[in-house]
Amino acid sequence: MLLTKQQDMIVNTAKKIAKKHIAPFAKDVDEKGETPWGNLKILANNGFFGIHVPEEYGGAGADMVSHVAVVEEIAAACASTSVSLSTQALTIAPFLIAGTEEQKRKYVTPMATGQVLGSFGITESRAGSDVSGIKTTAVKEGDSYVLNGHKIFITNAGESDIYVFVTRTSKERTRGISLFVIEKGTPGLIFGKKEEKMGIRGSVTREIYLENVIVHESNRIGEEGEGFKILMNVFNETRPVVGAQATGIARGAFEYCLNYVMERKQFDKTLHQFQMVQSMLADMAMKVEASRLLVLKAAMMLDNEDPNIIANASMAKCFASDVAMEVTTNAVQLLGGNGYIKDYPVERMMRDAKITQIYEGTNQIQRVIIANQLIAKGIN
Repeated sequence: MLLTKQQDMIVNTAKKIAKKHIAPFAKDVDEKGETPWGNLKILANNGFFGIHVPEEYGGAGADMVSHVAVVEEIAAACASTSVSLSTQALTIAPFLIAGTEEQKRKYVTPMATGQVLGSFGITESRAGSDVSGIKTTAVKEGDSYVLNGHKIFITNAGESDIYVFVTRTSKERTRGISLFVIEKGTPGLIFGKKEEKMGIRGSVTREIYLENVIVHESNRIGEEGEGFKILMNVFNETRPVVGAQATGIARGAFEYCLNYVMERKQFDKTLHQFQMVQSMLADMAMKVEASRLLVLKAAMMLDNEDPNIIANASMAKCFASDVAMEVTTNAVQLLGGNGYIKDYPVERMMRDAKITQIYEGTNQIQRVIIANQLIAKGIN
């Protein structure tokens, strides 16, 4: 996997934990549709929530390559559990990018150590792909702000203790965006209904209402009006993580499928002896490997602070999630009728894979970003 000895050691630890403690209960996690607190405790005890976070803020001080590799291993076992890793990284990112020292120690440390969960409130009913179209407001009153608005599809809402919200502090489209952190229990922070989702059912999703929520200006992350810029940098870091999650889901489906076709017989032959099946297996394996390499490249670019990360982060997320959908669908196809029933894990993996094409920016938006980056840079 082109990893260093230290990175490989971290990944092997994650692989063993995923196989022993996570994978055997993935079906139950999906069926219950509740936060798998037992799994999250295991992740926290092994330092997986803060792998890439500096040691002074409770993390392991490792790199993004290690982080995405661990996410892949957990996602291959249970996509729902891996969502907490990716969401934690999403919530931590703005603090590491633009937070004050006090904010990092107060909020990053408990999230990096897994003491609490974090959530990021971006999406609204009329502002999904178009982040600059948000309507949630933060109005300055003295040394505080009053927040009002409605967020939807918020991962871990009601389960988390720390929330970062994208708000509008002026009418300027992108320069009017600001970020604020709010703690659970703050008056006016209200959680709506729990969504019944097609996939990643073990990751709780709810609406959030902000009704005259008063926060001190020290709760603002970065300067007023810098929220959009911070958010774009956050996505550069987290899109490869979603790519890793998608790669893990695809790999999990492929590995199960491979074992199945080597045992299942039709026409007095095992399925893997049929040329058409072999062709499908080859395509699935190639695309999973290509996804992993794209994700690793993006992670390496982040570790090296490469300015060309924007296109590569989008490529990693877009390609890997498309592959996840294709590979899981083909896994269901190769299992035939068995693939369509819940006694076999590939139907769950197919349901889980779909969201990776949607959140963290839909794949249609990723293609726009990639094309714009290519056109802007031109051919040297």
